[in-house]
Amino acid sequence: MTRGLHSIHNRLFLLFISCMLVLVLLVSILYYQKTTEIIHSKISDLAEKNISQTVGLFDLLLQGYDSVSKSLNSNYELLRLIEDREANKDLALSIINERSITNMLGAVYYSRDDIVGIHVITNGGKNYNYERRFAGVFDANYSSSDWYQKLSTSSGEMIWLGLFQGSVINRFQEEQLFVFGRKLYDLTDHRMIGVMLIEANPQPILAALSNVTISPNSRVYIVDKEDRMIASTEKDKVKPPSFSGLPRPQNSEVIVDNRTDQLIVAAKAKMSEWTVLGLTPKGDINAEVVKTREYLYVVIVVLVILSTVLATIISRNIASPLKLLIREMKQVEMGNFKGSVTVKSFEEINSLVSSFNRMVNRMDELIERITLSSISEKNAELQALQSQVNPHFLYNTLDMIYWMLDERENDRLGRVILALSHMFRYSSDWEEASKTTLRQELDQMRHYMTIIESRLEGRVSTEIDIAPEWLDVSLPKMTLQPIIENAVKYGLEPLNQHGKLHVSTEVREQELLIVIQDNGVGIDADTLEQMQAMLADDSTAMMQQSNYTDGKYSASTSTPTNSSTSKKARRGIGLTNVHRRVALMFGDAYGLRVHSKQGEGTTVIIAMPLPRKGG
Repeated sequence: MTRGLHSIHNRLFLLFISCMLVLVLLVSILYYQKTTEIIHSKISDLAEKNISQTVGLFDLLLQGYDSVSKSLNSNYELLRLIEDREANKDLALSIINERSITNMLGAVYYSRDDIVGIHVITNGGKNYNYERRFAGVFDANYSSSDWYQKLSTSSGEMIWLGLFQGSVINRFQEEQLFVFGRKLYDLTDHRMIGVMLIEANPQPILAALSNVTISPNSRVYIVDKEDRMIASTEKDKVKPPSFSGLPRPQNSEVIVDNRTDQLIVAAKAKMSEWTVLGLTPKGDINAEVVKTREYLYVVIVVLVILSTVLATIISRNIASPLKLLIREMKQVEMGNFKGSVTVKSFEEINSLVSSFNRMVNRMDELIERITLSSISEKNAELQALQSQVNPHFLYNTLDMIYWMLDERENDRLGRVILALSHMFRYSSDWEEASKTTLRQELDQMRHYMTIIESRLEGRVSTEIDIAPEWLDVSLPKMTLQPIIENAVKYGLEPLNQHGKLHVSTEVREQELLIVIQDNGVGIDADTLEQMQAMLADDSTAMMQQSNYTDGKYSASTSTPTNSSTSKKARRGIGLTNVHRRVALMFGDAYGLRVHSKQGEGTTVIIAMPLPRKGG
C-alpha cells in the first residue's frame, strides 16, 4: 500500500468526510430554505392578523364617533334651541338658549374622554363651542377652509377629515387632533341648519396603527380613496411614498404582498373609505433569517469538526488492522510463518484476519509436512538401496538360482531373474518423485511374489481382488512391498501350513481401503498394542519403524544402537515409515491400520481418501 492519497486510511477519511460534508450541506440548505419559508409565512400571517385587528379597532372607534355625532344630530331639543336662537331677537332669551346649547354640547363632550372639542356652526354664522381650553377663540375665515367645504357639500354622511397638527377652527390649539364632522338637519323638514365639527385625541388611532408595525422600521398609513394620507406613524416629517401604485383591497379582504423589496399589507375600514397600509422593509423581516443563518453556520462548523474527528477514528479503526495484516503478510513473504495478527475491529476485518491466521498456520503445517515427506522419501530411498544389496535376500536368491541351474529349470529361472530385475529397477528409480499408482505397486508386488513363490516352492499363494476403477489412484511409492514383505517373512514363512495372501479394495464412507490380509502366525496383543501406538504417534513416526523379528512384529530404530539391534536390523521399509508417508500425502486422518490375532493372521489396511470422480 502506497502512501498519500492512495492509502486506505486517507481514502476512507476523504470518502467519509466528503459524504458527511455533502450530507451536512444538503440538510443545511433544506433547513435554511424551510426555515426562511416558515419565518416569512409566520410574519405574513402576523401582519395580516395585526392589520385585521387594527381595522377592527378603527371600525369600533369610528362607530363610537359616529354615535356621538348622531346623538347630537338627533337631539330635538338641541336643534330647536339652535333654530329658536336664530329666529329670536330677545337678547336675554338668546343668552339662555346659548347656555342651554353649550350645556348639551358639554354633556356629550364629557361622555367620552378622547373628545377635545365640539363645534356647531349654524347657517346664520353663529357658532357654539365646547372645548378643553381656549374656548370661544374662533377662526373667522372658516367658510373658505377646505374642511368646511367638505362638510357643507356633503350629503349628510359622516366626513372623516383625518389627523391635523392643531385645531382647524381654533388657532391656539396646536396639539395633533383627529377631526370629523357632518351636517345638521332639521328632523322635521330635513332642512340643513348648520354643520357639526368634532375634534378628538388621535392617540387611540395612532395606538391602533402601531399594532400593524412588525419591526422598528415599519411604516403604517391611513389613506383615503383619493390617495391622500389621513394619518401615519411617521413622527418626523418624512415624505410619504406614492400610494397610487400600492394594492387596494375591496370590501373586507386583506392583501399581503411580498413581491417587492418590502412587505405590504392593506385592509379597508368598513366605516370609512380609508385604507390602512403597512410597509415593512424586507431587511427587517430577514433579520430573523439572518440570525437563523448565523446559527446554522455555527452548527455546520461544529458538525464539520465532529465529522472530521469521526472520519479519522473510523478510517483508523479500519486501516490499522489492515496495516497490521499487511505487515504480517510481508513477514510471511520473507518466510516467517510463526506470527499471527490479533485485532478487534469490524466483524468482516476480524473474519479476514482469522482467515489469514488460519491460512498461515495451514501453510506452516503444509511446509512441515512437505519437509517431513521429503525426509521420509530420502529414508525410503536409502532403505530401498539397502534392500538392493541386502546380503540375506541376495544370498537366498542366488542360492535358489544355483539349485535351479543345477536342475536346469531354465524357464523358471528366467522368470525369477526377470522379476528380480524389475524389482531392483522399480525400487531404485526415484527420479519421478514419490507418487505412483496402485497399478504399478501391484506390478511390483507380483514381481516380488514371483520370487517368493519360487523360493518357497508353492507354500505361499497370492490372491488379488482389486476393482479396475481403483487401479489408477495415486499413493506413495513403495507402499505395498514393505507390507507384503513383512507379511511373508514374519507371518507366512514361519507357518507350518500353506500360506495365503489376499489383497483387495473396499469403499467405506468417504475412504478407499486397500486391505492386505494373511493367514500367518499373527501378532501377540502387547506387540500389536505397541505397534498401533507407534502408528498413532506422529512426532516419532519418522524415526521409528515396525519390524517383525524372531517371529514377532516389533519396533526398532532405523539406525542400530548396539550389537543386538544390529543383528535384528530391519530389512525393507518399515510400516511406520509407510504410514507416515501416506499421512503426509493425504492428511493425518489417513495411513495404516493394523489388526491381528495371534494364530489366525494379520490384516493391514491402507486408508486413503476416496478419489473424486473425473479427478
